[in-house]
Amino acid sequence: MIRTFELHRQTIMEVTEETQPLARRLAHSTWIDAHEPDEDERDRLNAFLADELPAGEDVEEIESSARYFVDADGIHVHSLFLSQSEGRHGNTTVAFILQPERLITFRDCELADFRLLRLRARSGQVEASSAQTLMMTIFEQKVENLADTLEDIHRKLEDVSHLVLEEEGSDLEDAIDQLAKLEDSNGKIRLCLMDTQRSVSFLIRHLRGHSEIQETAREVMRDVETLMSHTAFLFDKINFLMDSTQGFINIQQNQIIKIFSIAAVVFLPPTLVASIYGMNFTYMPELSWRFGYPLALGLMVVAGVSPYLYFKHKNWL
Repeated sequence: MIRTFELHRQTIMEVTEETQPLARRLAHSTWIDAHEPDEDERDRLNAFLADELPAGEDVEEIESSARYFVDADGIHVHSLFLSQSEGRHGNTTVAFILQPERLITFRDCELADFRLLRLRARSGQVEASSAQTLMMTIFEQKVENLADTLEDIHRKLEDVSHLVLEEEGSDLEDAIDQLAKLEDSNGKIRLCLMDTQRSVSFLIRHLRGHSEIQETAREVMRDVETLMSHTAFLFDKINFLMDSTQGFINIQQNQIIKIFSIAAVVFLPPTLVASIYGMNFTYMPELSWRFGYPLALGLMVVAGVSPYLYFKHKNWL
C-alpha cells in the first residue's frame, strides 16, 4: 500500500486515492509511505524515482556503508524500528530516502510509530516545514514510542519483582519466563536506540544548513542517551531478579533433597534391624524368644525415632 502526504500551511495532510490518482499524488507529495507495496505499486514507484526501490535483503544489511549513504536519489537512511507480533517485540528496518522536496519511506510491516503519525496527520497535528523536518519528526515519534515502551517494561518488572521477592508460594518458573521476555524486549529497544544514534548523527552531518533541524536532532540525541542509561538500569534489574529467582528455586530444590536425605537416614537403622532378623540361619537365639518379635519392632521404632529427634534438636528439620 502506498500512502501520500502533502504540506498545507506547515501541516502534513494525507491525500487519499478517492481525491487524486496515484500518479498525481506521487508528483505532488511531500511524504510517500510505501507499506508492503505490491508489484504494480513497486513498478510505479520505480518509474517515478527512475531507480529501483531497495530490496528486503539490502535494507537488512548492518554495515554503515549499506545503511547510511548519499547518491543521486538523495540521502539514504535504513533505521531499525520496534515492531510487535504475537505479544513479543521485534526489530524491523525502515528505508528512508530523503530528497530536497520529498521523503520516501519503505517498510515491510505495520509499525506503531507510523500508525500514530498517520492518525495525528489526519487530525492536523503534525507540523512540518519541509521533508527534512518531517523526517526528524518521525525520529522524534520513534524515540517517544521507545520511551513509552520502556515505561511499560519497568511497570511489568515491578510486578515480577513483587512476585519473586514478596509473594509467598509464587510460580517462580513463570517469573523466569516473564523476565526472559522483558530482557528480550529491553534488548530490542536498546538496539533501536543505538541505531537511532547512528541515523541521527548521519543526518546531522548531511543537513548542516538547516539550523532548526540541527537543534531538533541534538534534542533527539539527548533523549536517546537518557533512554540508553535507562535500558542499562533495566538490564541490571532484570539480571538481579533472574539471579534471585534461580536462587530461590535452588533453595526449594535443596529443601526437597534435604527431606529425602533425612528420610533415608531415619529409615536406615530400622532397615538394618529388619535385615538382621530377616536372615535365615539355623542358630539364631532370638528366634526362640517369646518376646523376640515385639523386641525387634521396638528396636526398629527406637532406631528410627532417635535420628529424627536428633535432627529436630539440631534444627535441621
